[in-house]
Amino acid sequence: MIRLLYSKKYMPFTYKTLIPYLALMLLTDILVGYISYTMLVQSRTDMAETNIRTSLQQTRNNIEYQMEEITRLANALFLNVTFQNALQFHGDLRENMLKMRDDVVPYMKAPLQLYGNKLRLVLYAVNDAMLDITGDDMKLPIGKSDYYVLSDDSVENTEWFRSIVSSNMDNLWLQIDTDRELGNISYFRKLFASNGDQSVIGYVRITARFDELLGNFDAFPIEQGIALRLMDQQSGTSLYERGTVNERAREGSYLIIGEKIPGSNYSIETWVPRAYLNKDASRMQQVISAVCFISFLVMALIGFLVARLSGKKMKRIVALIQSFQEGNFYKRIGLKGNDEFVYIATAFNQMAQSIQELIRDVYEQGIQKKQAELDVLQAQVNPHFLYNTLSTIGSLANIGETEKVTQMVQGLSRFYRLTLNEGQVYIPLEKEVEQVKTYLEIQRVKYADAFQVYIDIDPDIMDVVVIKLILQPFVENIFKHAWFGESIAIRITGRRLGDRIELRIIDNGIGMRPDTLRQMRSSLTPNGSYGLRNVEERIKLRYGGDFGIHIGSYYGAGTTVQLILPVDNAEIREDKGVQ
Repeated sequence: MIRLLYSKKYMPFTYKTLIPYLALMLLTDILVGYISYTMLVQSRTDMAETNIRTSLQQTRNNIEYQMEEITRLANALFLNVTFQNALQFHGDLRENMLKMRDDVVPYMKAPLQLYGNKLRLVLYAVNDAMLDITGDDMKLPIGKSDYYVLSDDSVENTEWFRSIVSSNMDNLWLQIDTDRELGNISYFRKLFASNGDQSVIGYVRITARFDELLGNFDAFPIEQGIALRLMDQQSGTSLYERGTVNERAREGSYLIIGEKIPGSNYSIETWVPRAYLNKDASRMQQVISAVCFISFLVMALIGFLVARLSGKKMKRIVALIQSFQEGNFYKRIGLKGNDEFVYIATAFNQMAQSIQELIRDVYEQGIQKKQAELDVLQAQVNPHFLYNTLSTIGSLANIGETEKVTQMVQGLSRFYRLTLNEGQVYIPLEKEVEQVKTYLEIQRVKYADAFQVYIDIDPDIMDVVVIKLILQPFVENIFKHAWFGESIAIRITGRRLGDRIELRIIDNGIGMRPDTLRQMRSSLTPNGSYGLRNVEERIKLRYGGDFGIHIGSYYGAGTTVQLILPVDNAEIREDKGVQ
């Protein structure tokens, strides 16, 4: 009986488990394939919708930017006193010609050369002494930027002009004259006399092409049925359209995405056919089916091999390898015996120990190097300001201004007491602002009331901890580089943006030319911007590449410096704990 039991054929347990394993794999492949297909179709639809939405937002931002540029162009003429006086000038023919040549044409011609797209800039002058300047035929499409000086008599009998004047409308976008036929839109604004009596001296009309306002259409595959419309929300009419919409299509055949253009009554709509969103569904179904079938064959083969070759020692080694893949180098494996599995386990244990030590050494060296670089940068800021202040104190002492010398020395003492801050690298934003105020008190001794300062920082971020000396170098730069008149205004603002804070230093100084601004943004900083580069490097070293400085400037109008800093991070918590 015992012999019969031992001689009976049997199937190994690992082979028995292979049958339900294969059945389970088949069901799993079918389920995973179905879920994958559903998710991929939905993902493809969501991705296409997201791309359309992103492109639409970019288009909206582009047209908003273009409209703001055109509005600023009109505002420049509205605020130009020389231009206004020229529009009211009465003289003989030669004087009028010279006046227009010197004080009218340059101010109309210059902004057209700076603006990227083609515009028609029309001035309808009330002054009959003004000479007419006619450009291209306004009934033809805009082929190039051009300017016109016409008498308001030429349009006073037109319906659109009477409607605007009678309703006392101003600063508005609308389609007038031949704009609808040519695919254009115009911005209309009144010009008033500079003497304050609010008398109208002219009208400015700036006409632009819709296709240039909307920008590039490559992101909208019009040939695949997508349509783009610019809608007037008040009237519900379409001002401009690219692509065609099948008006007889059943409801729900289109996904309609809209974006309102801020500051206007217009919105952009995109009509996306549902067929476009699901166009790759059948091909994805075939691919997923093939992948699932291949996956089943591969897994069946793997299951057969594992059933024959797997063992306890190998499973333990695989588990150790997986822990290494997850970054856990603290686990060890101990196997007894004298075979290849023991050799592999010993080698892995030694490798894990070596990697642990290497990671620790590299991390500690990186921290030490970073701290050394920060200490050098921090040490460079203080002497930079000290040299300038001592130079001023020396100049005041030479001319006998002892009271001012005393005030500056006392201010310098307070400034460096805040700067040293008991050796702490991080200080509350409130102390940083106090340090800036102390610096401004020092400058007040030198410049008296020639500058005004406005500080507008949300109280709820005053306790946020920041690295010290990040505001003062920018304020100092204003006095060194931005001042060009008799006075200057400085504004410092701060607010919270989620897990970040935004600080701005704004001045109405000379600003920077475009090429200078480009050089500064590309880190090819010009002479004199040492403090800016120093602060930028310290922020990058402390907080990482996601934070730093952004500079915007308009020549003749001023400069804005934006600092983006985290509300909190691990290093701040660590330093605060140590200090």
